[in-house]
Amino acid sequence: MEENEISAYQKAGEIAVEVKRFVRSFVKPGVKLLEIAEQIEKKIRELGGEPAFPVNLSLNEIAAHYTPDPEDETIAEGILKIDIGISVEGFIADTAISIDLTPDGEFKDLIEANKGVLASATEIVRPGMKVMDVGKAVQKSLKKFNEDNETEFSVIRSLSGHSLAEDTIHAGLTISNYPNENDAELNDMAFAIEPFLTSGDGDIYEGKVGEIYGLVSDAQVRDGDAREILKFIKENYKTRPFCRRWLVDEGFSKVNFALSVLVKQGILHNYPVLVEKSKAPVSQAENTFLIYGDKVEVTTE
Repeated sequence: MEENEISAYQKAGEIAVEVKRFVRSFVKPGVKLLEIAEQIEKKIRELGGEPAFPVNLSLNEIAAHYTPDPEDETIAEGILKIDIGISVEGFIADTAISIDLTPDGEFKDLIEANKGVLASATEIVRPGMKVMDVGKAVQKSLKKFNEDNETEFSVIRSLSGHSLAEDTIHAGLTISNYPNENDAELNDMAFAIEPFLTSGDGDIYEGKVGEIYGLVSDAQVRDGDAREILKFIKENYKTRPFCRRWLVDEGFSKVNFALSVLVKQGILHNYPVLVEKSKAPVSQAENTFLIYGDKVEVTTE
């Protein structure tokens, strides 16, 4: 890993720490998700980064991939997962926290269990470790928490941590949160450990099509508005996810039509919202790690 890459990953992580501190200071019950998203993304830019993807604000049984639309009236309530990505020169910090917005601390145990399993996984990270060791650490920690607290929380098995690369959130390596046989070694790389927990069964399904898009291929586009927006996407977001409200904020016209054209042509992928199958609440915790030489850094903590 080159020095400029390491420096950019570290800077992105420093911004992430500041943004999480900012988030905890202003996210309260009843605040609109749209306001939260806009304030977080504004803060990232003020601190010298760019959003690596639209901030995910997933409530209750929604596990991931929810970001507000430009007219969204949804308010923060229940348990809110806030998944934040920061890009510095294309190198990414990916981090997430869960906040209990109930008056009686209904989700306190779920969030504490989630923090605990991430901490347990963090303790074992070292150069050359095997990916499967992460899943073992998560499961061991979760089992102990459940026994000590008489809870029955489970991991969402289909959501995992992942390697990171320049302008790429999911760079090919999956870091599962359950026992597995992946003996790939973690060396000279950036990656995220990202356990999701639930009081439900731990299965998810794809809900309605959401507001997050990503560039997956290229092709000739006949429609002028769609062609103009595609050019902007390739120049500004590259392979990083983006959302409709960003394009609206840039002043483009016919955004809905252009996006539908690009999705139909297979140029863009529209990410569906992911929902826990039994409609049970979901929590999330995530940090980004950097391994280079004999060093290990948690960049987002």
